[in-house]
Amino acid sequence: MKILQAMFFPPEQPGGVSSMVPYIQENFKKIGWDMEIFYLPKRIRCKGSEEIEFATFDWEKYKENEIVEKYIQTIKDYTWWTKLRLQQTYDVIHAHHPIAGLVMKKLFPDTPVIITIHSSYENELLLNHKIKASDLSHAFLTSIYRELEFHLDGIITVSKSFKAYLSKYVENEESIQVIYNGYDFDRFRPITHDNHIPQIISLCRLVPAKGLDILLSACAELKKRGHNFVLHIIGDGPIREELEQKAKEKDVYEEIIFYGYMLHPEEFIPFYDIFVLPSRAEAFGSVFAEAALSQLALVGTNIGGIAEQIDHGKNGLLVPVDDVPALTNALEELVVSPNYRVELARNAWEKAKSEYSISRVINQLKMIYQNNVQY
Repeated sequence: MKILQAMFFPPEQPGGVSSMVPYIQENFKKIGWDMEIFYLPKRIRCKGSEEIEFATFDWEKYKENEIVEKYIQTIKDYTWWTKLRLQQTYDVIHAHHPIAGLVMKKLFPDTPVIITIHSSYENELLLNHKIKASDLSHAFLTSIYRELEFHLDGIITVSKSFKAYLSKYVENEESIQVIYNGYDFDRFRPITHDNHIPQIISLCRLVPAKGLDILLSACAELKKRGHNFVLHIIGDGPIREELEQKAKEKDVYEEIIFYGYMLHPEEFIPFYDIFVLPSRAEAFGSVFAEAALSQLALVGTNIGGIAEQIDHGKNGLLVPVDDVPALTNALEELVVSPNYRVELARNAWEKAKSEYSISRVINQLKMIYQNNVQY
């Protein structure tokens, strides 16, 4: 069987889907399936000019919106690049971005095209203060989900909570399948270590949606309570300078190390003790699974896919979104109790090993591909 994995970002980009798809390809090749990865290079901009039409709504009523115009141009560019580069046929195409899904079905109408929707672009824009829920761009982006349902042969998403979110914008929510992300366990090697001062790590793109402002405030309170710790922040983004300034104002700059972007953070994560990310939204939250596989104690917000990964008090701690006192208390509980954080870390590792294997994803996708293939 010949499968095309149609991505948007290149595989080397950080993030759950970009890091997972190459491992999917590798594992399918082991069982003799032919699989290719396709994506739009960053340098391809404003090349496409083909007119765009949707079957379920009129996009031109949103035409004057800058975000909508950019999205439409990206569809045109993806179409241009696909026509230029893909000349062969496939048994199934698996898209990993709405633009990829729509373009592939348009250009390969007789080929089954399924899509995994990994996250919500409109939620990202909302939480990062780029748009409002009343904006034309929000209405346009949420209309895309119904368009995908109309054209494509199957929709997959990464958590039950995100399926519930999508259900507001499609006609048949029961047709959406949930497949949790899977990981190659060989990438993660827990290491026995004894840190006299607790080492806390947060790994994400530095944007408002990740709630790092809340984390810095919690760390400031933790310091006021007399606790020693080091917070390692791995990642880069538009608010890095703002976060560094906030750390200075909160008098916790000396306790924090800003690393910037790191290509293979899983090589360093096992040396830390606590993973924390107070996100304001997560469809799944791949970094929590990765931290669990590195055998760290987890602290996250009680939303989305994070709440499906963490059983509060058993394999991690959950706190409400934007709740500085609750986050401070959760971190304090782990900082002062090495035995408790080791227990939580061990439980997190066991759950991740049992539920997030790449072999489980391969078996689930294999069934979906076989059910969709047209002989």
